[in-house]
Amino acid sequence: MRSRLVLLSLLFAGTAFAQEKPIVMLGPVTMTEATIWVQCATDCNAFVAYSDTSGANSVPHFAKRSTAAANEAHVMVFHLTDLEPGHTYRYNVFTNDIVPTSTHQPRPYEFTTQPLWQWRTDPPEFTVAMGSCNYVNEEAHDRPGKPYGGGYQIFKSIADKKPDLMLWLGDNIYLREPDWDSRSGMLHRYRHSRAMPEMQRLLTSCPQYAIWDDHDFGPNDGDRSFVHAEAARELFRLFWPNPTPEQHGVGGVGTHFSCGDVDFFLLDDRSFRTRPDLKTDTTTILGKAQINRLIEGLKASKAPFKMVAIGGQFLSTAAVFENYANYAVERAAIIDRIQREGIKGVIFLTGDRHFTELSRLELPDGNVIHDLTVSPLTSTAYDPKEDNTLRVEGTRVGQRNFATLTFSGKRNERSMLINVFDSDGKLLWERRIDQPK
Repeated sequence: MRSRLVLLSLLFAGTAFAQEKPIVMLGPVTMTEATIWVQCATDCNAFVAYSDTSGANSVPHFAKRSTAAANEAHVMVFHLTDLEPGHTYRYNVFTNDIVPTSTHQPRPYEFTTQPLWQWRTDPPEFTVAMGSCNYVNEEAHDRPGKPYGGGYQIFKSIADKKPDLMLWLGDNIYLREPDWDSRSGMLHRYRHSRAMPEMQRLLTSCPQYAIWDDHDFGPNDGDRSFVHAEAARELFRLFWPNPTPEQHGVGGVGTHFSCGDVDFFLLDDRSFRTRPDLKTDTTTILGKAQINRLIEGLKASKAPFKMVAIGGQFLSTAAVFENYANYAVERAAIIDRIQREGIKGVIFLTGDRHFTELSRLELPDGNVIHDLTVSPLTSTAYDPKEDNTLRVEGTRVGQRNFATLTFSGKRNERSMLINVFDSDGKLLWERRIDQPK
C-alpha cells in the first residue's frame, strides 16, 4: 500500500516511470461511472489511480488491480464507479508496481462525467465525432502495390476538435487473409491497428464507442455463415468495451446509450445477415429480433434526435455493393414501421462506402428520415457515380474525412449541426437539422 501512495503522490505531481507505457483508451462514461481500457505489451498487472479535480482535498481512489493475460492480448478493463455527475476526474495507469525513476511525464489523463441536467437546466450542448474505414498498413500482410491506408494525421485532427465522444462506424480495422481464419490472426490485427501512434491521443481524449462492419467481422462482405463469427464477436467486445456486450434477447454486438438528451442505437449488421440472393430463406441484414428491438427502442425514446448507427448505407437508393437497397423488402418494412409508429427525429449514421454523403427521405406524412454516411478515415477514398436519388446536393465527399455532430439549443428547440472535415481538419461542408415538431 505504501508503494501505491508514493506512486499516486508522484502521479499528480507529474512523474515518469521506467516502463513501457501501456495503450490506454477511455470507454463509455455515464453520470456515475467510467470505463478505462488498458493493453500492455506483455504479461503485466495494473491498477488505475484516479481523483476528482473539483476540490483541493479530493480523496484519491484506486481501481481494483487486474492481471493481463496473453490469450486476451494483455487487455484489462477497469470500471470506475460511485463518481459524481458533471465532475472532471484525473487518472493514470500503473503497471507492475514499478517505482518512478525520472522527473518528467506527460499530464495524466482526464475525463468528465455526464451532467445531471434533467429537471434542472436545458439539455447540455455536446459534440460527437465519427468516421469509418480505418486501414493501418502492414506491408508483410497487405496486397502488393500502392499502400491502401494513409492520412493518419486525421486522428490528430479529430482530437483537435475536442469532441465529447467518438463513434466508430465500422471497418475500424481491416482483417486480411492471414487474419480472419483464426482467432490469433484476428488478435494480431486488433493489436496492430490499436497501436497506431497517431491514434493514441484521440483514444484517451474522449469516450469511445463502436459498431462493426465486414472488415471487423471477417472476410469482405461476410455474413452469418462465417465459421469464426463467434471469435470475431469475442474480440470485438474485448477491444471495444461498449455499454453492453450485446442486446438482451437479441445477441450479436449491438447496444444502446444516451448522451445528453440524444439516444444512440448501435446495431449489428453482420451476426444475422444473409446473402441478398438467398432463395430458400428470408433475406435479412438485422434479423427480426433486432428490428423489433430497434423499433421498440425508437418508440420509447423521448430524444429529439434518435441516432441509429449501422455499417452500410440505409437510405441510398443505389442498389450496389452492400447497401440496404439490396434488401429492399426489409428496408421498406423498417421505414413503414417508423412512419406508422409516428417516430420522429430518426437519423441513420453509416459508413462502409469510402465516400461521404447526406441522404434525406420525406415520408408521406411529412416526417423526415436522414442518413449521414461518413467514410473513409484512412482507407483509400472513392467517388463512384451512383444514382442515389435521396442525396442532399453538395454533400458528396470523395476524399478521406470525418464528421462532427453538435447538438445545442433549448429544450424542445434543439438542433444538430453537421460538420464534415478533411484529414487536416479543414471544413468541407456543414448542414443544420432542427428538432422536428
